[in-house]
Amino acid sequence: MNWLADVFDGAQQWLYEAVVQPALFTLGLGQLLEDAYAATGWLLVGLLQIAILLLVFGPLQRWRPVEPVTDRAAIRTDILYTLIHRLGLFRLGLFFLVQPLFDEAAGSLHLAGIAGWHLDNLWPGVTDVPWMSFLLYLLVFDLADYWIHRGQHAWNWWWSLHALHHSQRQMTMWSDNRNHLLDDMLRDGLMVVLAQVIGIAPGQFVAIVALTQLSESLQHANLRLSFGRIGERLWVSPRFHRLHHAIGLGHESRGRGSLGGHNFGVLLPWWDMLFGTANFENRYDATGIRDQVEKNRDYGRGFWAQQWLGLKRLVGRA
Repeated sequence: MNWLADVFDGAQQWLYEAVVQPALFTLGLGQLLEDAYAATGWLLVGLLQIAILLLVFGPLQRWRPVEPVTDRAAIRTDILYTLIHRLGLFRLGLFFLVQPLFDEAAGSLHLAGIAGWHLDNLWPGVTDVPWMSFLLYLLVFDLADYWIHRGQHAWNWWWSLHALHHSQRQMTMWSDNRNHLLDDMLRDGLMVVLAQVIGIAPGQFVAIVALTQLSESLQHANLRLSFGRIGERLWVSPRFHRLHHAIGLGHESRGRGSLGGHNFGVLLPWWDMLFGTANFENRYDATGIRDQVEKNRDYGRGFWAQQWLGLKRLVGRA
């Protein structure tokens, strides 16, 4: 792992010095150099992820697709969402809009004598091992992601935003980031607060986010793939997650048409198994939302239309 970290650090340093730093000086933004170095790391992670999508996940989709590609325009919109998120544009906007609020809150807590707690101090001697510490943080973040996802499906106001993610009828490896920006801001804000509270190191946080994003891209792929009877219970597969997007199943309580659903796990299906929301049926259903299919409800075709309609649903006007 050390050599991999060294390679990444070297690539980040080169990209920063060759591209980012000169651009900032040219634009007269030299005061942002320190923050820009961290942003360069996120940019590099995103470029690596997109390369894996194109070189690995793309061929897999063509090898064993669940369904033929019929709506390329919708997929192009999903690609735009992916570029915005994976290349750091959304995080850059989040940083400038929200990060000062987080910094002010953290400073207030510090002045009040409330310090962050490092989770990897929970089990001295064991969590001192880097990969054990990483696994512990991954478990905590994935459990938090599970309950955030449950919240997105449980509360009408949050579902009005999250529904955009489920409105994709042509699900592919690009569909993971098809979210309302306000929904993403809420979810990312909660995860950043959690990161501050449990004291995860920045490098570990980047690694967990990168692993999660890459796994989610595979889960959304137009790919007929199951991990088998045992593997399906160890890691979320494309088949397991597709059921979460299935019309009338993944976003509804069975037989009631009310908010709820199945297979909320982001990385690990363990939480669905533990809290009774797992569905391991070996099926590949059509994806979308019931009212989108039965009542022709409009969730928008392009990026701006989707964002606007999400806000209108939030206030009960769409």
